[in-house]
Formats: sequence, structure tokens, C-alpha cells
Amino acid sequence: MNKGLLVLVLLLLFSCQKENKVPDSTSQSLTARLDSLYEADVYRGFSVAVVNEDGLLYNRGFGFADVAAGRPYTEETIINIASVSKVFVGVALLKAQELNLLDLDDPIGDYLPFTVANPKHPEVPITLRHLATHTSSIVDGDTYLETDYINKDDVPIGPALQERYKSYYQNPSSAWMPLADYLRKLLQAGEVWYADSMYADRAPGALFEYSNIGTALCALVIELAAEMPFHAFTTQHIFEPLGMSATGWRFEDVDMASYSKLYLDDKELPYYTILSYPDGALISSSTDLGLFLSELIQGYNGRGLLLSSEGYEALFASQLSDTQLDGREGFNAGLFIEKHLAYNDIGHSGGDPGVNTLMFFDSETLTGRVMILNSDSDKENSYDIYWGIWNALDDHAVSFDTAD
Repeated sequence: MNKGLLVLVLLLLFSCQKENKVPDSTSQSLTARLDSLYEADVYRGFSVAVVNEDGLLYNRGFGFADVAAGRPYTEETIINIASVSKVFVGVALLKAQELNLLDLDDPIGDYLPFTVANPKHPEVPITLRHLATHTSSIVDGDTYLETDYINKDDVPIGPALQERYKSYYQNPSSAWMPLADYLRKLLQAGEVWYADSMYADRAPGALFEYSNIGTALCALVIELAAEMPFHAFTTQHIFEPLGMSATGWRFEDVDMASYSKLYLDDKELPYYTILSYPDGALISSSTDLGLFLSELIQGYNGRGLLLSSEGYEALFASQLSDTQLDGREGFNAGLFIEKHLAYNDIGHSGGDPGVNTLMFFDSETLTGRVMILNSDSDKENSYDIYWGIWNALDDHAVSFDTAD
């Protein structure tokens, strides 16, 4: 979540359906390259996938999901995917619009049981489109970080992890509360965690500024408009139609025996939950995420299953003006989806304690890549290995897609 923007910046710096038949030599070459990157001993475990609109072209895990137990990290291993979760909020938003439950340009006040308004610009209503394009003027502040993460099992973190992760583990499991309660306490004037600093000085719609809280608020509006929990809405309208059987928003919705441990280099991190869960807490595997990415590619071609062609056109359309981008070059955004124009990449990045994820497709070659890592690393070569894995997938993507 909070590392999503960092990965976004880094991206700007570097230049089921069915299992498709590809030459063994292509798969073997990629596997050998990824094996060598794993052997650099930076990441404890990871899985990757290469897809096109027909499905999975390559899908494999490397290393360990649980080092101590010797449990391998496979393509079926599950883990939270951090801010890649936001793309699912975008699809859910457009699905709700197609079901005539809401409209993108509706003020969010039409749906919320509490008041959310920028105190510096109270006359400008915040709309769903503002939330979906990160132009709502709602900003993530210190209070958000200090309250959002819950230590799932109340496992204390050792001194070696305190400096880096204390904020993520300071709240006990008893601090859990429903999404609506959490957002009300943060965003409504007079509530316990409210501060004017949760809102930018500029008016809603004026400028792109990444907002986790804005994403969660959009999911709450969908929940209220649909009159069903957001996790149930996405299960019904996204996961089940695509056969994403290992995917869910809550620990109780998935098979925890398949869940990866989390690491900082050789140190194991406790599990955590997230109060603003739609912005970064989706649990999935490279298999399921590959199915979803394949669907996005189909939708980009006007042949998606989940949304109409008009719905997918809205998802991918560049939403931001030059003024809203404020000098940011080579970038635009759809609805909760990133567009790195210089590289033809559409998708999202993500990062949370012990988790780093990328999910993008190339709008010209129509091939996509998924990378899920179960580790953070402070090692000197971690940057090179991270991008080495990602670039290895890119180098092989066209070879897979053009195979007879």
C-alpha cells in the first residue's frame, strides 16, 4: 500500500482459461534464468506468470513459502497482493455502474451515512470518479498509517524489526472494526482520528495524489449501493466468474495452509490485517492473478467477460489532464489502474511488509506479467534481483506469445 508509489516511480525508470502450449525450450530457458536469480539469496520465495488473452503461458513458483518448514513457494501459494488489489476496486466500481447501482460522477455523499468533505473546499463535492482517479483531495497521513494495520495474532516483533515495522504492528487484534466505522473515524469532522490534514489544500478534482483511504472509501460506496459487503460483491462478480477459487479478502475466505510466510531477508514477519482492506489486502496466487490479468487483456480488446466493452473502455481510458498530472511525464491513470505510457504498460504495483507485487500488460503485444514476492530485502543487490526477475518475464513474454 504505502510502497505503491515508490514502485510506481521505479517503474518509470526502467526502459481458467487454458494453459497454452509453448516450446519446452522457452519455458526451460526462463526457468533457468529465474532459478539463477533465486539463487542470489535475496528473496525467500516468489511466483511469476506470463499471460495473454487466451490464458496462462507460464506460471511457476520459486524458493520457499515457509523456510523453516521447507514448504515450497508454488504457483498455488497465496499471499496478500498489496496495492494490486486496487484494480479489483476499479472493476467492481464499473460493474456496479453497469448494474445501475451508482454512477461514476455521483457525489459520494449520496451514499455515505456520514459526511466526507474537504474542509478547505466544502462547496466542492467529492465524486466516485475523484476517488477512482486519486484526485479526491483525501490524503494518507500519519494517522492512517498508525491506525490501519492490525497485528493479526498479537505477535510481538523483535528489536531488529522495530525501527522499520513498528507502525504496522502497534495495533492489537482487538482493534479490528468494520470498514465503515474506520473510515468514519478518520474522515468525519469531530471523530476520534479526524484531522484537517486528511484533506489537501487543493479542491477535489484538482490534482492526482495517490490515496489508499480514497480507494477504501470507494469500496464502501459500492458496498452501500449494492447492499452487500464489498468482499461478497467482488466474489460474486469477479472471483467466481473467472474461477479464482484461491482468492479472497479475508483470512477466513482462503486456505491458510497455502498462505506464505512473510520475510525481511532471513527474519520472519508476523501476519497483519488492514482496516482499509480494499486498498491492499486481497489474498491471491499467481495462478488466480494470471487469470484476472488475462481477463483485463481480453477486456482491453473489447471481449472481456466481467464488463461490457464500454465498461472496459472506461476502465482503461486516460482520465487525467496535464494540469492534474502537474508535470508528471509518461504517466496517466484509468480507474484505479496505472498507465506507464512510455512502456505501453497498464496495470498496478504494490508493496506492504514482506510483500512486493507487480501486475502489468503491454498494450501493444497484449502479453502480461505477474510477479509476487514474499520478502522485503535490505541486501545491496535486492534492487537488481527485483528488476532482474521482472525483466526476465518481459524478455520471454513475446517468445511465449508467438510460439506455435
